[in-house]
Amino acid sequence: MPEAIREISGLGVNDLGDEILTATEPLVLRGLAGSWPMVCAALADERGGDAYLRRHYRDATVGAMLGPPEAGGRFFYNADMDGFNFYPVHAKLGAVLDEIESKRHQSKPATVYVGSTTVETCLPGFREHNDINLGNRDALASIWIGNRTRIAAHYDVPDNLAVVAAGRRRFTLFPPEQLKNLYIGPLDFTPAGQAISLVDLLNPDFDKYPKFAEALAHAQSAELGPGDAIFIPSMWWHHIEALDPFNVLVNYWWRQSPDYMDTPTSTLMLAFLTMRELPAAQRKAWQEIFRHYIFEADETTSAHIPEHARHVLAPLNDDAARALRAHLLKKINR
Repeated sequence: MPEAIREISGLGVNDLGDEILTATEPLVLRGLAGSWPMVCAALADERGGDAYLRRHYRDATVGAMLGPPEAGGRFFYNADMDGFNFYPVHAKLGAVLDEIESKRHQSKPATVYVGSTTVETCLPGFREHNDINLGNRDALASIWIGNRTRIAAHYDVPDNLAVVAAGRRRFTLFPPEQLKNLYIGPLDFTPAGQAISLVDLLNPDFDKYPKFAEALAHAQSAELGPGDAIFIPSMWWHHIEALDPFNVLVNYWWRQSPDYMDTPTSTLMLAFLTMRELPAAQRKAWQEIFRHYIFEADETTSAHIPEHARHVLAPLNDDAARALRAHLLKKINR
């Protein structure tokens, strides 16, 4: 069984400091959002969460994913991995809530899932009474609504604070260094934008994926109910199960880097174009270059160059980032 994620209790929506929000290990924050009216409504009645959302939503169209009953709530590839086992739709949020409600008491329902929708897009006024104080962080608040679902292990570049607003969810996390044991699928053909583990966490095939046993040995897990929250640090792999017929999650994403920085994923994709097919000795040489200039860079890296002449070796700012981006685009589009 995975190790339990470390827990902290007794904190409220205004009590989160940097020691939590810059942590490099996951944390469960029990009862953090227990004062939210949405949470209180969800706890008071099995349809309370649904009713609360309906009081706030405007006539907005949202993206949803529909999966067949035989998928068991798991959003994944099809058998040939040339497509997916679900199909996307666009519908009014009220119609999606109706669809979820119609399946509430089915033992093996089709899966309905609204993923990563900006809260203000469909629920204006919701955050006035249901929010977390993150200080001066410019966080993106998103909402996730569905019935019983399973989202394969994946990572996100931003830090993530996820709050369970209705229903129960089980989170299983793997540290970044377990990448080699998670059997990750295609990087540029994914169910929802992020590369995912191909292993079914609830029914792992250890003959096909033997190294996954080592990943499980380093896993951490927790089950959260309404009002509970979890902090997932950047780059931690996380598998998420929604366990009840109606589930709502609100999450906040933010990055600990300036706005002018691009995602490191772009570097990885460009490296496939520029480095992967190099001879082994050259790849090793580039590994040393990256170690020197990026991964172990400090104030001594360019100290031998006059400050005015350091160019890209100087600290980045908005103007320098814009110039570097233009230079790269020119190179790529040669």
